[in-house]
Amino acid sequence: MSKKQFDKLRNEINRIDQELLYLFNRRAAVVVELAKIKRKLGKRLFDPEREKDIFVSVTDKNPGPLHSDAIVRLFERIIDESRRLERTEVYNRQPKGQE
Repeated sequence: MSKKQFDKLRNEINRIDQELLYLFNRRAAVVVELAKIKRKLGKRLFDPEREKDIFVSVTDKNPGPLHSDAIVRLFERIIDESRRLERTEVYNRQPKGQE
């Protein structure tokens, strides 16, 4: 592999990282809006059925090369951070372990 090919791939990773950053924050903004509605409707923050549906959906649609177990772990982390954001931004609660 040449230095030029290496640099090109590194630049592609950097571009993808920026795209992921944008998407993560866009998702977080939607999570906050949804949490506000949940709060008004008196719905629970944690919905295990919804999470299960997300995991099934993303693993069913996973084209690889990441294994489905890795995809679930990534989405578990995304969902965990979403819940933390809901608690702190909408429900005004401290994150777990900081109460």
